[in-house]
Amino acid sequence: MTSAPRARHAPHPAPALRPRRAGLALGTFLEGLVVIHERRRVRSPIAGRTVVVTGASAGVGRAVARAFGAQGANVALLARGRRGLEAAAAEVEEAGGHALVVPVDMALPSRVEEAADRVEKVLGPIDVWVNAAFTSVFARFPDVTPDEYARVTSVTYLGFVNGTRAALRRMRPRDSGAVVQVGSALGEASVPLQAAYCGAKHAINGFTAAVRMELRHERSAVAVTVVQLPAVNTPQFSWVLSRLPRRPRPVAPVYQPEVAARAVVYAARHPRRAEYRVGASTAGTVLAHRFAPALLDRYLARTGYDAQQTDERARPAAPHNLWEPLDGPDGRDYGADGSFGEEAAERSPYTVAARHPLLLSAATGAALVTARALRTRAART
Repeated sequence: MTSAPRARHAPHPAPALRPRRAGLALGTFLEGLVVIHERRRVRSPIAGRTVVVTGASAGVGRAVARAFGAQGANVALLARGRRGLEAAAAEVEEAGGHALVVPVDMALPSRVEEAADRVEKVLGPIDVWVNAAFTSVFARFPDVTPDEYARVTSVTYLGFVNGTRAALRRMRPRDSGAVVQVGSALGEASVPLQAAYCGAKHAINGFTAAVRMELRHERSAVAVTVVQLPAVNTPQFSWVLSRLPRRPRPVAPVYQPEVAARAVVYAARHPRRAEYRVGASTAGTVLAHRFAPALLDRYLARTGYDAQQTDERARPAAPHNLWEPLDGPDGRDYGADGSFGEEAAERSPYTVAARHPLLLSAATGAALVTARALRTRAART
């Protein structure tokens, strides 16, 4: 292939890239590195280990369970919905793992302990415990009843507490194991219309940090880490209780559940880091919140309502899963993916880059570009 002839005259200096174009260029570069990284085949240390995944019947938990199955793990599937759990078990087995279905409401501490006992009796000692179960309500805070708020807190926050307690009771005496909390960017920077969920995710961060310090004080080999997620295309937006006038949706940019699942598996294999952030949008949101919190709050106050709703009118009295699962014996399987697949990204260059020191500076650059864009946009609103 012949090279292009040189220009006869010296070219004009190239104009500086705008933040958006710089971000796109950096994203393209990192995307290539992601492809190379994912083609590397490394023997999984997860094979044959016992992994518990809560919220495994649908959404991120479902994708996480499937990902651990592909690693050859023995996967215990905890959730309320029997149909969803059975479908998840079939996917785990098909992926190459071994599955155990354990129906349980994570809001009930005694039932969680019973579930953990059953897991160890059937599959052996628990090596990894992933907390991913949650529920939510889309509504203004005054429109959420006390019972509804308490239910969201019991599942989304106390469910993590119950799961962590059950895991540590078994891991600490053996001085081995890892707990992975599936967190959210909304645990760092809140949005309107999800007060209960945001409160629970903030609580998870504080709770996990305290537990991590206690384990370090004990010089324990047990590790606890958090994986902070961006908006993910899950059935959440089809089955949570909503009092919004229009159908709820994730705040763009949106990622596929498999992006989150890969990050969770990586965190389980490398649980010494306190926190992982998935997606440049998550990192950018965290940075914007820490360096320009007032501007970000103002921006989200102006845009957060429309950003969390589609143009489609909400169905009156639509069924929801706050009190009972929609994928129970009389329901149907919802799977891992939601209805926003056309706009959801299947990879996150930032997430892979941030795992490696040599790529961390490039990943941070992508996050700073996102944070700067958010700050600029907030200042203009």
